[in-house]
Amino acid sequence: MALADFPRYPLTFGPSPIHPLDRLSAHLGGARIWAKREDVNSGLAYGGNKTRKLEYLVPDAIASGADTLVSIGGYQSNHTRQVAAVAARIGMKALLVQEKWVDWPDSVGDRVGNILLSRIMGAEVRLDPAGFGIGFKSSWERALQDVRDRGGVPYGIPAGASDHRLGGLGFANWAMEVEQQERELGVFFDTVVVCSVTGSTHAGMIAGFAAQDRPRRVIGIDASAKIDETREQVARIARRTAELIEVGRELREDEITVLEGWAGELYGIPVESTIEAMKLTGSLEGVIIDPVYEGKSMAGLIELVGGGDIPKDSNVLYAHLGGQPALNAYSALFTS
Repeated sequence: MALADFPRYPLTFGPSPIHPLDRLSAHLGGARIWAKREDVNSGLAYGGNKTRKLEYLVPDAIASGADTLVSIGGYQSNHTRQVAAVAARIGMKALLVQEKWVDWPDSVGDRVGNILLSRIMGAEVRLDPAGFGIGFKSSWERALQDVRDRGGVPYGIPAGASDHRLGGLGFANWAMEVEQQERELGVFFDTVVVCSVTGSTHAGMIAGFAAQDRPRRVIGIDASAKIDETREQVARIARRTAELIEVGRELREDEITVLEGWAGELYGIPVESTIEAMKLTGSLEGVIIDPVYEGKSMAGLIELVGGGDIPKDSNVLYAHLGGQPALNAYSALFTS
């Protein structure tokens, strides 16, 4: 099937906006940097990249006869917050397993930010002490069974909506949006920079751009601190999505790039380059990024542009995936 043939439930305002980051570009003295803003893509609980993915999962959930969306993430999961919002929007229940993915010393980390918003939207939130991992978890399987045991019909959405048959479609569509916006703006983005953790955002882009077959680099910046797992998952989801949307060829190895160096040693723990990237982007552009994902991908972009790995004549598209509500659990970082 072509991408346009898959049913899509509209949850976003339409194409997310693209705008130049001219002061940041001038400061770095290299390529021109633009941002595509998934953080303002929807009216549902601050939106974000997972809302775009869920547009393709919702029709499948409705067709399955489900009454409860069951998903999983960390205490400050942006994804589970967006699942809660979508469940409210379509009239379903949400059961969210929130694991302790980040060993961060914030006494209110399980009560503020994303998890607070999920509770406000009526989701059943289930705290679990398990640590970070992008694979399928027993706690999520138990939650699915609990819904069945009480007479409900669950629809399982894995972490990040990623390792799901339809998980890459949202950002394959994002790539189609970019192609149209390039025509409108009169620019070609030869380099795209995006954060990679559970994988389907980056993977969907790879598949979508492969269908266009233009000389474009899609650079994933690892924020999982588990680089081998992330690379494997991105590659697997990208190839699966390319086959699903009938790209018509095998993806090449050079189309799948996940770089390490900015994640630190643990998922969710900001390092010096993360904080510097957040402050630089905020002070130069008034654009807020988070310490878990975007702070790390922006740190990667800054170093790649500043060091010349991305050439000076490049137009770079930075994918801003959202995530700002999690800042509430990191308030101790910014006391002055």
